[in-house]
Amino acid sequence: MAEAPERNLALDIVRITEAAALASARWLGRGNKEAGDGAAVDAMRVSFATLNINGVVVIGEGEKDHAPMLFNGEHVGKGGLSLDVAVDPVEGTNLLAYGRPNAISVVGVAPRGSMFNPGPSYYMQKLVVSREARDVVDLDAPVKDNLTKIAHALGKSVQDLVVFVLDKPRHEKLIAEIREAGARIQLQTDGDVAGALMAVDPRSEVDVMMGTGGTPEGVLAACAIKGMGGQILARLDPQSYVEKEAITEAGIDMREVLTVHELVRSDDCFFAATGISGGDFLHGVRYSAKHAVTHSMVMRGKTGTMRYIESYHNMDRLSKISAVQY
Repeated sequence: MAEAPERNLALDIVRITEAAALASARWLGRGNKEAGDGAAVDAMRVSFATLNINGVVVIGEGEKDHAPMLFNGEHVGKGGLSLDVAVDPVEGTNLLAYGRPNAISVVGVAPRGSMFNPGPSYYMQKLVVSREARDVVDLDAPVKDNLTKIAHALGKSVQDLVVFVLDKPRHEKLIAEIREAGARIQLQTDGDVAGALMAVDPRSEVDVMMGTGGTPEGVLAACAIKGMGGQILARLDPQSYVEKEAITEAGIDMREVLTVHELVRSDDCFFAATGISGGDFLHGVRYSAKHAVTHSMVMRGKTGTMRYIESYHNMDRLSKISAVQY
C-alpha cells in the first residue's frame, strides 16, 4: 500500500553532526584530541535539545577512551518520538588531533529498542560490503575465498579490489592474507565507521572493509549500511581478558554472527555524517572570510534515499545567535 512521505529525521540530525564538526574543526592538527572531542560533545548536546524526540543514547562514547561523555543511557531531545540514539561526536579523535584525513561526526537514530546494545563489548570483528556482494560473504570463510566472491559480484578481478583495514598489530595476519590473495589495501590508523561507509558508498574506491574495530562503531555504521542496502557481518572480538570476562558475565554470546538486521532491527532508521578533517570520502570543514563550508551524507533506511549535502554557514550570524561555541 502506498504511503505518503514522512518526516525525514536524517535532515534534522545532520544539523547535529554539522554543529559538532564546526565546533571540533577548530582543533584540527592542534594535538589535543580531548579538547576537540569535548567541543563536539558540547555542540551535540545543545543541538539535540532542539529536537522533538525522546532519545536514549544506546551507543555513546567516552568510557573506553576516557573522553568527554555522551554516555549510554543519557536522555536527549525535548520530547516526542521514542528513539534509540547512536553518536560519535568525533570518529577519529587522533585523526583530528594530528590533522589526518577522514575524521567525521556521526549520529544514527532508530525506534526505541531496535539497536543492538553492545554492553561491555568494545571490539568486534567486521566484514562490510556493498549491496552487490551482500549475499556472497561469510565471516568464517578464508580471506581469499571472500575476496574472490566479492570481486565476482562486483564484476572485477581480485587485483582490482581495494580493502580497507585498520593499521593495527592485530591485523598483521589479515593484511598478509589480503596481499597474498592479490587485492590492494587502504591502511588507516583510525576511523572504522568511515571505513565501513566507504565500503558501501558507490562513490568510494573502497570495495570491502575487513578486520576488528569498535563494537559501538559497528552499530553506528549499521544504520548507514542498512540504508545503503549493504551488509555487515560481525562477531564480538574482545581484546583483553577483562573485556572477555565482562561480556561473559553479561550473558552475551560471543560466537554469534551478527548481520546488519541484528545490529539495527528496524528499517525506519536514519543516519548522518559530516566531515571534520579533509578526505576524499567527505571533505573537511573549510573556512572562508564569511562562511564555513561543511560536507555531509544523510540516509533514511526505510526508503534507501542517500543525500550528499554541502552547506555554507554564515559564521558572523551564527556566532551572534547560537549557543554552540564555534
